[in-house]
Amino acid sequence: MLSRFCGLREGLALTLYSDACFVCHRKAVKQVFDPYFDKAIWFQNSSLYHFSMFHASHHIAPVSASEIEIEDEAAAAKAVAEGLCPLEIVLDRVVLTSTGVLLGCWQVISGTDPVSIRAKLRTALPRAPEKQLYDEAILHTSFARLLSHPKASLMDTDSTSNPIKLFHKLVSQLNNEIRGFKAKVKELWYVEEYDVLALALNGKMKVRRFQMGCSST
Repeated sequence: MLSRFCGLREGLALTLYSDACFVCHRKAVKQVFDPYFDKAIWFQNSSLYHFSMFHASHHIAPVSASEIEIEDEAAAAKAVAEGLCPLEIVLDRVVLTSTGVLLGCWQVISGTDPVSIRAKLRTALPRAPEKQLYDEAILHTSFARLLSHPKASLMDTDSTSNPIKLFHKLVSQLNNEIRGFKAKVKELWYVEEYDVLALALNGKMKVRRFQMGCSST
């Protein structure tokens, strides 16, 4: 997906679609973690699960652009999308980062390799920051973010009183429920974000959707 924040492009992203219901993922995360964190957990909108693929601009290295340049970028992104084959992916595992983010890590079964996609976007968008914010080979989706410590009342009564052990237990439980889930990625989005983290937080944004056409470029 390509995104733009306050007149700046932030990135290109792939949106995640599946014949199955991603609401089930959100429900599973909620059932596993909610009892321990109550309202101190933020859930990604399951209808907007995505992979950030490339940033035409980002907060570390903002690149301003005129409306004409934005239109040119969108056209370049569309041309890239037309040469990409839809991805079939499988959820390899869920991990919890040191900053409290629950990430779904995916493996590609078929379709255009993520490294190739990002290389094509780099060529199509030469003004983009040299330093990107994601490893070129990784596809990950944010499911949720923990905003506080586990509830003390439950920690006292739970057999897993050590926070680290508790986190391992909860992540393992979640993996047992949703690991191995398969999905397809069929669209590349160019997104202009007018609010910080608009895509993640349902903020103000302008989205252009391009079908992955698997045609020669």
